[in-house]
Amino acid sequence: MAVWIQAQQLQGDALHQMQSLYGQHFPIEVRHYLSQWIEGQLWDAIDLENPQEEFKAKRLLDSLIQELQNKAEHQVGEDGFLLKIKLGHYASQLKSTYDRCPLELVRCIKHILYTEQRLVREATNSSSPVGGMMDSMSQKYQQINQAFEELRLLTQDTENDLRKLQQNQEYFIIQYQESLRIQAQLTSLATLPPADRQLREPALLSKRATVEAWLTREANTLQKYRLDLAEKHQKTLQLLRKQQTIILDDELIQWKRRQQLAGNGGPPEGGLDILQSWCEKLAETIWQNRQQIRRAEHLRQQLPIPGPIEELLNELNSTITDIISALVTSTFIIEKQPPQVLKTQTKFAATVRLLVGGKLNVHMNPPQVKATIISEQQAKCSVDDGILNNNCVMEYHQTTGTLSAHFRNMSLKRIKRSDRRGAESVTEEKFTILFESQFSVGGNELVFQVKTLSLPVVVIVHGSQDNNATATVLWDNAFAEPGRVPFLVPDKVLWPQLCDAINMKYKAEVQSNRGLSEENLVFLAQKAFSSSSNNPDDYRSMTMTWSQFNRESLPGRNFTFWQWFDGVMELTKKHLKPHWNDGAILGFVNKQQAQDMLMSKPNGTFLLRFSDSEIGGITIAWRQHYDSPTGERMVWNLMPYTTKDFTIRSLADRISDLNHLLFLYPDRPKDEVFSKYYTPPLCKQPCVSKAVDGYVKPQIKQVVPEESCFFCCIGDVLSACLSTVWLHSVSRDRSDSMLDADGDFDLDDTMDVARHVEELLRRPVESQWGGQQS
Repeated sequence: MAVWIQAQQLQGDALHQMQSLYGQHFPIEVRHYLSQWIEGQLWDAIDLENPQEEFKAKRLLDSLIQELQNKAEHQVGEDGFLLKIKLGHYASQLKSTYDRCPLELVRCIKHILYTEQRLVREATNSSSPVGGMMDSMSQKYQQINQAFEELRLLTQDTENDLRKLQQNQEYFIIQYQESLRIQAQLTSLATLPPADRQLREPALLSKRATVEAWLTREANTLQKYRLDLAEKHQKTLQLLRKQQTIILDDELIQWKRRQQLAGNGGPPEGGLDILQSWCEKLAETIWQNRQQIRRAEHLRQQLPIPGPIEELLNELNSTITDIISALVTSTFIIEKQPPQVLKTQTKFAATVRLLVGGKLNVHMNPPQVKATIISEQQAKCSVDDGILNNNCVMEYHQTTGTLSAHFRNMSLKRIKRSDRRGAESVTEEKFTILFESQFSVGGNELVFQVKTLSLPVVVIVHGSQDNNATATVLWDNAFAEPGRVPFLVPDKVLWPQLCDAINMKYKAEVQSNRGLSEENLVFLAQKAFSSSSNNPDDYRSMTMTWSQFNRESLPGRNFTFWQWFDGVMELTKKHLKPHWNDGAILGFVNKQQAQDMLMSKPNGTFLLRFSDSEIGGITIAWRQHYDSPTGERMVWNLMPYTTKDFTIRSLADRISDLNHLLFLYPDRPKDEVFSKYYTPPLCKQPCVSKAVDGYVKPQIKQVVPEESCFFCCIGDVLSACLSTVWLHSVSRDRSDSMLDADGDFDLDDTMDVARHVEELLRRPVESQWGGQQS
């Protein structure tokens, strides 16, 4: 169902949020009448941070205007006449608004579509199995909105009280001036004759006494008004602090935590629109109350009355300044994190954003943001400026109301490493990008120096360091605690915690909904702890240290647990993803388990498992009953395939080549599983394709020797080979041994055969094949 159709069914606060997306910058009528066209465009294909994409945005703007004009021309009748005029006006308005900045139109529409989709999703999920969680979230949002309404009413109440106080004070000053005038008149009586003085003095004295009595009462009243107003402001500020704590210390921190977990492959952290709207409401309310407190202080200075009000106002002013300072500094955030594995001399990007920048009019004098890279120790003291293109001016996007700085072409020119401790490697050293800025609000009334730290980054100088650097980042993202000293993480964690982290990473890297099963995790636990237990409960209370994870090699191997697991992810991501998603790869099974599973199966049953002995390798284990003297039932394992092998021929084609592989464990015909991935044959005719420039294109095919080959040389080394198959057959006199000492097929040697034959095929047909019989 189209998003717009569902959006029109929203109710309550969700409907209000949806309606607030529209205005003069993008009328809701345009969304309504062009809904199908708008939702059919590839808005996400345009990179808003790349100025070179502007021509694409301009083309979309022109198309939008053309669609509006076409829609307008097709309107007929009395109602159609009015709509025709309105749509034509909107076409002109949009062209005028965005003709010079078409990327802003794309930003605006992407923002609208994202928000509508979120609102529809939230409304839909409220009636789904996860509706309880959504109801809880909605209830929390409702409480926040109710608190904002209470703050609005309190602020309006103190505003009314302040005006009343000001009016009363102004009248008090008028009466005070009257008392001074009476006093002046009494003083002037001294110059009059006694008779005149006696005649006029009693009335003036009486009038002065009345006015002074009123002034005394009114001064007490004013003092009470001032104290009452200060107490109301105290109540408002208490609620403001509470509301700000919920938004900054709960909601914003949770968003940052989601952002950190997204670095490990967790779900996206979500947009900042709701958070920004809350922070802007906070900023607006705080500023209104701050201005009220300053006006109350001005009234006190204008008419000093002895009492505790001066101290109270000083406390209120200090408190409100602390509150707005905390808001501004906390809402200077990194919207788009820099890469957490950072290679020197390589460009990278990041985006910082000030959530209250628009509301506090910071964009009227756009501040500059500077980025520097600092070490874990320097995060507490000094900085090291090692980044090129590290200054950027914050830009205000009117359509979305965001103030942000987009660093597009930063590059790390050098890095100064600290002294390492013990067995720590360079890929365990963590750095961070420090973003700093300074700006003022309220006409230089308040000046803020803000800074924020990126998530930890690991700096590398060569791609070979990437997997170890990724391990450091994974551990930090998964197990960092809120409010930590940069960048401390526990040295050991419970095995189930690590399982959650690597499962999240695996699904993200492989881009699959099929994560690691309990059986897979038991296999990994057996590998990590050198255990043979198949009971998951045996591992629930066990802990794994960082050293076990990626510092110490696995027993009998020259690689760590993480390096093995990362190799599996890389291989699956690059070459095996569809087969993993189809459930065709068991993967996490050792050689003995594979043998136990296959021994009771029919001939030709096979399974795919990740190699225990090689990083990023996968092997085929298959069950075969040969006509040996003993009639032995055997399980064979091919030497592991790696990325290098799959760049030559895919897994599906290799399985297709091996005719003795019949059923994928437990009993699925192999063609049923893999045929959709087979490469179509180059030529179906049993003849040589016409040579081009004297060459024939070869085709590589994998074979395993026929069963007679297995036993004709009992006592000798068994062999397996890759032979190059071409349509004009060639005889071969090579019979190298292809098995390693463990009896597994060595594909490196067999590939030498393939390359040798392929080299022969590159020679001219006439000289190479002259006189040979097919």
